[in-house]
Order: sequence, then structure tokens, then C-alpha cells
Amino acid sequence: MKYAREIKVGLLATTCLFLLFFGFNFLKGVNIFSPTNSYHGVYYNLHGLEEQAAVSIRGHKVGQVDAIRYDFTKDSAFTVDISIHTDIDLPQGTRMALVADGLLGGMAIELILPESDENAVQPSDFIAHGAYIPTMYVPGLMESVQGELIAKIASAVENIDSLVAQVKIQLEGDHLKATLANVDRISTDLTGVSAELKRLMVTRVPSIVNNADTAVANFNIIVADLKDANLKATVARVDTAVNGVNALLADVRSGEGTLGQLMYNKSLYNHIDAAVLSADSLLTDLKAHPKRYVHFSVFGKKDK
Repeated sequence: MKYAREIKVGLLATTCLFLLFFGFNFLKGVNIFSPTNSYHGVYYNLHGLEEQAAVSIRGHKVGQVDAIRYDFTKDSAFTVDISIHTDIDLPQGTRMALVADGLLGGMAIELILPESDENAVQPSDFIAHGAYIPTMYVPGLMESVQGELIAKIASAVENIDSLVAQVKIQLEGDHLKATLANVDRISTDLTGVSAELKRLMVTRVPSIVNNADTAVANFNIIVADLKDANLKATVARVDTAVNGVNALLADVRSGEGTLGQLMYNKSLYNHIDAAVLSADSLLTDLKAHPKRYVHFSVFGKKDK
């Protein structure tokens, strides 16, 4: 057993190297005991994609990015090598999308499968292992928000520039000066009005208040007199008088009484009219021949 010690050291070193290799791949997410299939994709811009990034289908991780190769002599300089589980076959039409992995800005690969009838899929319809898959880029949420925000900020800046230009024109023009002059004049007028109001408050308002107090006192006296007056009896008397007038008017309308007979009895009216005419004729004849009706003589002799 001359070389027993060297053999043990060699086995220990080999074991350590194997454990180091296994641990390193495990930390990278590579399971060396699980076979995988490799595919490739070509990109113009990786947007920060790194090796060992996740490869998923509909949010489920099925593999990882094994390597990123580049050749800047080509337009699409980056070639991305991915590996996925052997139990997953990619149908024709599958696309390798570069997507954002969360809100922290990391990137990942999302395999987008085409919509097809599973019964119609044949083995020849799957992508061969090691083939190149068409690629695409899907902007992330933060990038989309950032783009919209930048557009809105640019629009706001343009509006602010226009507003500042208009304000500058107003400041440099004569309109603002005239406005300030008008404001100054209005301020002066308000100062004068305030002084006049102050003077009125000192000189006129006390007399007005005194007059108002006097008027209120007189009104109170009138109210007291009205309170002391027997308004109820007065109203009763007025009501009795109104009732009498209403009864009188009712008699007149019904033809009763002297006024009613006079207004509605035509024969009475005619008799009174004839009496008036007779009296008028008598007065006329009396004026014309007074001696016919009055006999008077100083000597007591009657005229024939």
C-alpha cells in the first residue's frame, strides 16, 4: 500500500471538484442530472439580459439562459442560447420574447406558444432541438410608464414655454403698465372712500342713531296707545254701521221704503214730477200776478 495516501488525496480532490462543480451549477439554477434541450435566438438589443436568466412559459419557469454570444459585425449582434426541459416540445410558430422580470428592471425570456388545436399537432410540427427561434421584445411596465411620462412631461414643458412667452409679452407691453396704473388709481379712490366713510361714521351716524331711537320711542308710544284703545268696541260699532248700511241697501234694492219706492215706483216718480211742475207753475204765476194771491192795502181797501 505504497500509494494509498496519494490515492486518498486524489479521490478527495476529485470529490471536492465534483461538489464545487455541482454547487456552482446549482447556484446558477442548472440541474446537471436533468437533461435539457437547447434553442437559440438572435437579438439586436438585450436590454440588460444576463446569463442564468429564467426562461418561462406562461409564467412557469422551464429553463434558463445558458450563454450569450455576440458578434458586433452583424446588425443583430447577440445570440442567446437557452435550455429547457426535455419533456417540453415547442410547436412551430413559437416566439422567444424578451420581457421584463419584475419591477426591479431584470430581463427574462418568455416562450410564447401559438394557439393551435392539440389534436392536429404532429411530431413534424415541433421545432427541432438546437434550432433558432424567432425573437421579439415586449416593453415592461416601467418602460411603458416612463415613455408615457416623458411624452406628458414634454407636452407640459411646451405648454409652460408658451405660457412663459405670453407672460413675458404681457410684462413687456403697455397693457400691464396701464393695468397697474388703473389699480393704483382704484386704490387711491378706495382710500378716499374709506376716509369719507370714516368721517360719516364719526359725524352723521350718531345723529342717525339718535333719530332712529326717537322714532322707535314714538312708535312704541303709538303701539301703547293702540293697545290701550278699545279697538274691539270700535270694530263692533263699525260692523254694526256696515250692517245697517247693508240693510238699507237691501231695502232699496227690494223696493221697500221711501228710497226704494222712489227708485223703483214709476207712478210715484211721475206724481212727484207733476207736483214739482205744478209748484213751478204756481211760483211763476205768483211772481207774475202777486196781487191775485196777496191782498194788502194801507187804507184797508181791496183791489178789484
